[in-house]
Amino acid sequence: MQENAVVAMPVNCDTSLEVTSLATLKNYAQEIVVRFPDFTEGQPFVAKVRRVSMLALAKSGKIPNPLLESAMELFQGGGGSRKQGAKGNPLVDMYDLCRIMAESCLASPTLGEIEAAGMELTDEQLVAIFNYTQKGVKSLIPFREKRVDSVDSGHVESVQ
Repeated sequence: MQENAVVAMPVNCDTSLEVTSLATLKNYAQEIVVRFPDFTEGQPFVAKVRRVSMLALAKSGKIPNPLLESAMELFQGGGGSRKQGAKGNPLVDMYDLCRIMAESCLASPTLGEIEAAGMELTDEQLVAIFNYTQKGVKSLIPFREKRVDSVDSGHVESVQ
């Protein structure tokens, strides 16, 4: 425990916790190295990234006004409820938002450096980077990874 640390019982928790120190917050803000989906099999993509806030990007004007409605839907967990996006196509809006998030998130290599090398991020990579900015590293755990507590019942023929 840190010297002069304040320990308290948060109102939304059953455990006494120490107030987060400024040193700890500075640690949280540091860039980390993350592996994203491969470009293709055998071509891994590992980058140094920083967490960015979609709300902060919107406030600073980095998300253009025509994309704000799409950004709000994605932020709130919606997806595709509108028939037309800012550019008449929700997929175009999603691509534009994912690209803005990737530009802000990637520290090394930057999106510009990747493109200057003649590469383009895949759809899967753009979505993974977007998910990382919103939910952190836990969002990158493979979706189809077999759970340890899953049990094979052997009754495959009953599934249609």
